[in-house]
Order: sequence, then structure tokens, then C-alpha cells
Amino acid sequence: MIYITVKFAVRPEYRDRWLPLVEDFTRATRSEPGNLFFEWSRSVDDPDAFVLLEAFESAAAGEAHVNSDHFKAAMAALPQAISRTPQIIYVEAPGQGWSPMAELSPAD
Repeated sequence: MIYITVKFAVRPEYRDRWLPLVEDFTRATRSEPGNLFFEWSRSVDDPDAFVLLEAFESAAAGEAHVNSDHFKAAMAALPQAISRTPQIIYVEAPGQGWSPMAELSPAD
């Protein structure tokens, strides 16, 4: 599995418009063959910071993603909304998605 985390610093005037701005990109990516997940979160400490967690079954699926029309469209549209270059972590990880956490379970 290819696992990617991207931190986006969004211009203040885009903070409330970020999720609608990336909605089509998100929907299209989630429906790609080989996409395992594509999930956005907003920082609890910085209202202008968003984090994207994404994973693909293989490097080939990740390559197909970055060569897709919706990826290219997002890369053309997003520069106006960000305040600095996003930070990324890209790793090959074992498995094919989320696993249960061994140390914590819901109370009975």
C-alpha cells in the first residue's frame, strides 16, 4: 500500500471554502480503482490547516492518480487557495488499509 499524508496551509479567506473547493477532486479520487481512502481533517489548533490522509493499493494506482484529469485540475485550481507549499509524507506500508488498534476498544 502507498500511504500519503499531506498538510495544507490554506489562506484565511479560503478556510471555510476549502472543503467545497476540493469536493469534486475528493469524490473523483475516492472512485478511482486502487484508492483505499482519501480523507480530510482540519487542525484543532490552526483553523487554516487541513490534513489529507490517502492510500492506494500500489505505486501504479498512485501513478494513475497523479496522471488523472481530476488531479491535474486540482493542482491547477488549488494554488490560489494555499499560503505555502504543502508538506508531504509518502511511504510504502504493509497491508491494504486501516487495522484495528490493539490497545484501545470501546467500553462494554
